[in-house]
Amino acid sequence: MKKKKTSVPQALMAGLAGSVALTAIHETVRQFRPKDAPRMDVLGMRGLRKLLGKADAPQPDNDTLYGLTMVGDIISNGLYYSLVGSGRDAIRRGLLLGMAAGVGGVLLPGPLGLGEGPSNRTPQTKLMTVAWYTVGGLVAGAVAKQLRRKPGRRSNTGKRP
Repeated sequence: MKKKKTSVPQALMAGLAGSVALTAIHETVRQFRPKDAPRMDVLGMRGLRKLLGKADAPQPDNDTLYGLTMVGDIISNGLYYSLVGSGRDAIRRGLLLGMAAGVGGVLLPGPLGLGEGPSNRTPQTKLMTVAWYTVGGLVAGAVAKQLRRKPGRRSNTGKRP
């Protein structure tokens, strides 16, 4: 029996699904927990302002900056999460890649000169950062696994997917 490999478009779709899930969690929870929710949007805006400053490019207004940051986050996280969609064990890879991204989101902003508060403010902030990136990785892995299934193949429940 030949195993079906995940194609590049399938991997990109899985990565996009994980990225959208991550961004939706971030943007929803920050509305309800403003004191301790991770603010990766703030880190992204700081990073973009830094890059534009080094390039002597004009600085956009805050609304434009936020929009550019959201697009950049979805694209970059989607490309990162697409790594789960290549081959077997996509869910396990999603777990590991998500955890690695979350830990990086806690540990790297300070050394990169972006400040520590947005992802490192409280123990709850740190935990949510790691958890949400992990969820994004798991979503990407689950989507990759589902896309890898042969059409018409029955799922574990006996129903057609």
